Amino acid sequence: MIGAHEVVERALAAGRKGDEVVVVVDDTVHAHLRWAGDTATRAGHVLDRRVHAVVRTREGTAGVVSASGALDAAGVSAVVEAATAAARRPDAESAGCLVAADRPEAPDWRDPAADAPPDVLAKTAAEVAAAAGDFAARGRVLHGYAEHEVRTTLLGTTTGLRLRHVQPTAVVDLTARAAQAPASSWAGAEADVPAALDLPALLGSLEQRLDWSARRLDLVPGRYEVLLPPSCTADLMRQLYFSAGAREAEDGRGPFTGRLGDRLSGQPLTLRSDPGAPGVTCDPFVVARASGADTSVADNGLALGPTSWITDGVLSSLVHTRESAARAGAPVTPRIANLVLEGAARGPSLPEMIASTRHGLLLTSLWYLRDVDPSTLLMTGLTRDGVHVVRDGEVVGAVDDFRFNESPLHLLDRVLEVGGPTVALAREWDDERTRTAMPPLRVDGFAAVSRAA
Repeated sequence: MIGAHEVVERALAAGRKGDEVVVVVDDTVHAHLRWAGDTATRAGHVLDRRVHAVVRTREGTAGVVSASGALDAAGVSAVVEAATAAARRPDAESAGCLVAADRPEAPDWRDPAADAPPDVLAKTAAEVAAAAGDFAARGRVLHGYAEHEVRTTLLGTTTGLRLRHVQPTAVVDLTARAAQAPASSWAGAEADVPAALDLPALLGSLEQRLDWSARRLDLVPGRYEVLLPPSCTADLMRQLYFSAGAREAEDGRGPFTGRLGDRLSGQPLTLRSDPGAPGVTCDPFVVARASGADTSVADNGLALGPTSWITDGVLSSLVHTRESAARAGAPVTPRIANLVLEGAARGPSLPEMIASTRHGLLLTSLWYLRDVDPSTLLMTGLTRDGVHVVRDGEVVGAVDDFRFNESPLHLLDRVLEVGGPTVALAREWDDERTRTAMPPLRVDGFAAVSRAA
């Protein structure tokens, strides 16, 4: 298979005179492992290549075509020709001029794609097998999966940009259940490499939550004080972030219409993105493989920097492409592939928050989040794998999972306490490599609607 930089150069050369071309090549090495009990049910180590070609005509219309596999020279040219044809269709999208070459060629532009050894998950597999045996001896079943991928992205344009970014991500997702009871529990984590995943801590949390679930209690529908672990916070904040497009707000179709400068929370919460944020680093330039409501293929290669979306509780920025920013007379604030939420100072840990709770519910994770009213960001969803009752600083039992109706936007103004942020796996979003650092939150008035079906 030819080098990714050669694919980029061949594709750029295949463009027609007068057209502008963007080429993105993603080479991803992916190792994965799934198990049930002490038996591995699936394992693999694969290399995937995807090529995305964007062609912008001199008339300002754009076409995008993607292909996968080890393309030869003819295949590369065919992708660009297909994008050229798409750009000339009557319904082709409009796009502004491409980003100018304002940086030198990446020093590792011609290097081979980053690799990961086939046995990268061997230690994880051994630890999980040993833990599964221990769980089975106590009448419990452990199942889940682990993944490690290394994505090398190259981006080149006919304007002269030659950019490269390597993104490693490791994920572990664990579920345990009691063989003779309805109780189950979940724990998950994300890091750059498998060695950074704290499996003993995750396994310990599963054991503890199953112990808590031995006593079953009843829950009536109503509003409760809840403790949201970082995973739950991550799912809710990502829902909020993906609704923060400036274009929809300006058109009066989003929950943030006319709200810039409004106080969203009485707590000094800051929601921000930063490509260099420790533990959740991400692409330092725009990689738009397609255009959307708040993304534009014309912005490919635009340098990204720290951006604060909510600052000390006040909405300070929305997601702007270059085109929407120019129309609104606002700074260009493109979407960034990570998200960090933090309070004013170092907050308590989740165990410390439990210890200071008089009466509340401790959630484990959220699932099946769906929009109910996009204008207010009202969603419905389910709790999953354990809701625990906290009284006078101790967990005293568990109740059945329940359906809830909640708006991440309105929830911000009911936050009572903010813990310290940690790298978190957003369970609902974990197929998308969430790159989030989130705190546990204490929230008042969380609406439990009914028992989960």
